[in-house]
Amino acid sequence: MPAEWEMPSAVLLSMPHGGTDWADMLQEVTECYRKIVAALVRHKVPVIIAAPDTDSARKALSGIPDSLMTFFTVQTNDTWTRDYGPIAVSENGDIRMLDFKFNGWGLKFAACHDNLVTRHMVESGIITAPTENHLSFVLEGGSIESDGRGTIMTTSHCLLSPNRNGAMSPGEITDYLKKTLGAERVLWLSKGALMGDDTDSHIDTLARLAPHDTIIYTGCDDESDPHYEELNEMEKGIQKFRTADGAPYNLIRLPLPDARYDEDGNRLPATYANYLVLPEVVLMPSYGNELKDRTAAGMLQMVFDKDVECIDCNSLIKQHGSLHCATMQIPREALCI
Repeated sequence: MPAEWEMPSAVLLSMPHGGTDWADMLQEVTECYRKIVAALVRHKVPVIIAAPDTDSARKALSGIPDSLMTFFTVQTNDTWTRDYGPIAVSENGDIRMLDFKFNGWGLKFAACHDNLVTRHMVESGIITAPTENHLSFVLEGGSIESDGRGTIMTTSHCLLSPNRNGAMSPGEITDYLKKTLGAERVLWLSKGALMGDDTDSHIDTLARLAPHDTIIYTGCDDESDPHYEELNEMEKGIQKFRTADGAPYNLIRLPLPDARYDEDGNRLPATYANYLVLPEVVLMPSYGNELKDRTAAGMLQMVFDKDVECIDCNSLIKQHGSLHCATMQIPREALCI
């Protein structure tokens, strides 16, 4: 499985619409999507826009140059393409796309349409690379990280969830990931639950693999924060990880954004770790604290040696996701767009 930063890709997004949980704040979240799409186009990244009504999607994105946009008509339950989009693997330079089962994060939400998006992309001719059916195994893109060199990182809370692949033992799941994703080893993170996280601790909100044997992860310094103990236990687990050569990882500790709450006072799972790495730039979610936003952006700029562009994701976090969750990169050579 290639690392996110390794190859030129297009990005798949799914536009919010009135048939999703965004219905009550559609205008607000659409403006966030406009900012994401505009940033992708500005940095010359092709964008695939999935929507049940592509005319409405075009109208919502009007004013943004559309030469790099491909609109794709398909029914969707929700907008989190990271978790139901296709996952790429590369073998001797040949790309294959893997279609895993998506069951609404362990049967929490309806997923009947989202689970079919990859199949429809193949049938429509957008995906032209060979595609493998892995619909017997539940796997979301946000639950796995790859360094492109044979290491996969994930969380036990998510992948060992009984409502995903509960009939399989941890060893069987490890072997399956190795075989299917071409991995030599799997790093299991056992701590790090965030309040308001519907995904059962997706790795892309907690810890990310990065170049030069680096792990970027979410930390917490405030002892009064309910996340303090959990994230510090997670940090201890990350400190024990070793590279394939047996050396400690270089560790970069991101600050925890200021607490965000929904209208009922429930904590939302905002983190800076939910960034997207592109060939020219890193797109990072921001949440309104200029000092913390700037600090996190500086850390990512140092690691990836790229400019970092912040996109306000306070609207996305209201539905418990953020920038990385809303995007899925697909190698350009796998597509006809």
